[in-house]
Amino acid sequence: MAWLFPDLRACIPGPAALPPFHAPASASAMTQPADSDDALMERVAAGDADAFARLAARHMRRAVVLAERLTGNAADADEVAQEAFLRVWQHAGRWDGSRAAFTTWLHRIVVNLAIDRRRRPGWQPLEAAGDPPDPGPDADERIAERQQAAEVAEALAALPDRQRAAVVLFHQEGMSMRRGAEVLGLGESAFASLLARARAALRAALRTGGREP
Repeated sequence: MAWLFPDLRACIPGPAALPPFHAPASASAMTQPADSDDALMERVAAGDADAFARLAARHMRRAVVLAERLTGNAADADEVAQEAFLRVWQHAGRWDGSRAAFTTWLHRIVVNLAIDRRRRPGWQPLEAAGDPPDPGPDADERIAERQQAAEVAEALAALPDRQRAAVVLFHQEGMSMRRGAEVLGLGESAFASLLARARAALRAALRTGGREP
């Protein structure tokens, strides 16, 4: 699928590790500078394409990474992230900065689209081709590490959608309980309970497979 916004792909940072997620302060807590997410969203709601491009350049990379962690499929992740930003453009007037940070709203869209993608009839994650055999002295250790990572990924993929999302948001995206709960539209205690059930299911799956996380 061709990118809906081809000029934005060049703006996406490279695959270097992303920093832990930190939500910005709310609009009520600080005076928003002209290039803040809140200010840009106000301009996007008025049809400002330049403001939209700046938002996309700022947040597209993390949206793609989140989508790939949720779907396990790089091709699907690109499409999910594009669709998420298309919805941002189309529905910018619905966002209320007094109720949620822009990133919370965006990540909620990404999570919902990724879940919808996985529920499509016949959907399957693409299997990684894998690395070529490594003749080095630490080859056995690296093979074991890749095998363990694959087993964890398989167990994570088998979780119910919202349990998997909770694990991804908290453990892989580095969100706090409060922020993860906001993204999923839950109270903090409900999110904590969802995460606990997911962890228990992962432990059981990995124990059955001979691995204990």
